[in-house]
Amino acid sequence: MRRFLEENSLSLVFGGLFLATLVGQAFAGWHLLNDELFAEGLHQISFGRYLTSASFAVDVTENWQSEYLQFLLYVIFTVWLLQRGSPESKPLGHAGKESDEEQKVGAYAQDDSPRLARVGGIRTALYSRSLGIVMGAIFLMSWLVQSVAGWADFNETRLRQLRDPISWGSYLLNSDFWSRTLQNWQSEFLAVGSMAVLAIYLRQRGSPESKPVGSPHDATGIEG
Repeated sequence: MRRFLEENSLSLVFGGLFLATLVGQAFAGWHLLNDELFAEGLHQISFGRYLTSASFAVDVTENWQSEYLQFLLYVIFTVWLLQRGSPESKPLGHAGKESDEEQKVGAYAQDDSPRLARVGGIRTALYSRSLGIVMGAIFLMSWLVQSVAGWADFNETRLRQLRDPISWGSYLLNSDFWSRTLQNWQSEFLAVGSMAVLAIYLRQRGSPESKPVGSPHDATGIEG
């Protein structure tokens, strides 16, 4: 058990933080919504009902879709784009998909390589892009759920204001949807760009996201 915890501590800690903050968000959102309902002279709702509400769904998924968009673009862009001096970049001159030998694919696979890296054909081609495919699929599903939940939540607010609801297509063109979406996208792009640039000049000893402390600023693609 101790070995398991040590070898999986990064995922376990982030999994725990995710669950703790999700629960915290649920309680905070529940109290906020009930406060708004009280101010409007409407009946408050239970915590269980809030967990199945459009309000909670849109608040969760609007963050999920932006996070997975961030990682999708990061995975794809770092294949082709470079940043001199950043450990987040491949070494200069190595842009592109790289050769089968460099990627240990097909005839160049090792004994302990994943089976899908050795079989060749469409299966290896898909496996070679599986990270981006899964990230993209999660982004699209989260974005779809966000749009539907946001549409339902937006119409609930309009009905409380005695206004007519709008269609899903109209909501996709509405400023409420794009305000929710773009406020998350811009923060994710800023965070990733900042990490790539700050890691050129700043260090975190022992972290694979940083260069070794003594590495020169223009050293590229080197992890500590």
